[in-house]
Amino acid sequence: MALYRITVKRSQKSNGVDLEKGMSVEVASSGDPVSISGGKLVQEAFERIYGIDIKKAGAINHSVLDVAKVN
Repeated sequence: MALYRITVKRSQKSNGVDLEKGMSVEVASSGDPVSISGGKLVQEAFERIYGIDIKKAGAINHSVLDVAKVN
């Protein structure tokens, strides 16, 4: 399992959810965490760290999020 850093590429406000450029979370996953299980790990991490529902904002996709493998 690898560690991935997921970072918001650009600021946006959608469905009452504010995303700021540079917000990031780290998750352990066997593959691209944005694509696996509808981004559930990413959604849970943003909820846990920032208290926001990134799925409600419609932002669990590669046009909004940058995914980098840390190790």
